[in-house]
Amino acid sequence: MISGFLFDLDGTLVDSERESGEAMARALADEHGLVIEQSDKDYVIGRSWVAIYERLAARYPQLSWNRAELIARTAMKRESVFAELGVTVLPGAREVLRWTRGRPRALVTGSSRVEALQVLPHISEDAVFDAIFAAEDVPSSKPAPDGYRLAMGRLGLRPEQCVVLEDSVSGIAAGRAAGCLVIAVRAGNFGGWDQSHAHHVIDSLVELSPSLLDELAKQHARDYGSGGSSR
Repeated sequence: MISGFLFDLDGTLVDSERESGEAMARALADEHGLVIEQSDKDYVIGRSWVAIYERLAARYPQLSWNRAELIARTAMKRESVFAELGVTVLPGAREVLRWTRGRPRALVTGSSRVEALQVLPHISEDAVFDAIFAAEDVPSSKPAPDGYRLAMGRLGLRPEQCVVLEDSVSGIAAGRAAGCLVIAVRAGNFGGWDQSHAHHVIDSLVELSPSLLDELAKQHARDYGSGGSSR
């Protein structure tokens, strides 16, 4: 049955993507002299730094920072944005992190490592993981399954032993491609992503319980063994 928990971060545990978009805009304006549009800030929601940087580079030829520089400068600005605006912890996140603590679990995020480490202390003392795989740690970002496969390898678990908790289309696709049970969470789906490709969708992490997980895992195990897919 399920013994490993693989968590996405933004849109699943916290809502900090708007703050990230604001921090990115401030960094570009204050330190690069580049003013971006609201749509560029909104594009941050549910997307990896790979996709974000590719969009900015295509839209703003005057952008001279490389991706690593953009991530680092944004991270520096996030501290002041968090102090000003705070971080929204999504419903049920603290409770799930509490009852899963002590079980194998990893964080797989399209954010940078420094961004993830900035956010985790704002969640709770239970927001600790056996492994963190961030944007710079994987060959290909979501929807590629690289991050989830690396996490399972680090935890020493097989796909049928793991549940992926996600919000975005790319994250759901990555979890499924890795062979895991994928549960989508509506509460942080501010981008309006189509979550129908997940095995199961819940309104918030408040609904996630050991009994629900056992029920879904049994169905997933049957489908995994037969080569089918559950919904």
